[in-house]
Amino acid sequence: MPSTAISRIEYEPGTGTLDVRFQDSGRLYRYYDVPERVYAAFRKSVSKGRFFNDHIRDRYDFAHISADGPGRAAA
Repeated sequence: MPSTAISRIEYEPGTGTLDVRFQDSGRLYRYYDVPERVYAAFRKSVSKGRFFNDHIRDRYDFAHISADGPGRAAA
């Protein structure tokens, strides 16, 4: 289901890394050690923004990867 808050999510099962790109800012964040069950529930959620705030934000270590799209490093 499309989200008004999140434009893309990608998950790497081998490492448990979850990449989340936000619609408004275009910022990309990488979250570490996210269980696959959390990712699966995120994908199925009706409200991606609400799920993110309730189950991912402030629960996993993260890094800000870029501000304006793929290939751009964070300053």
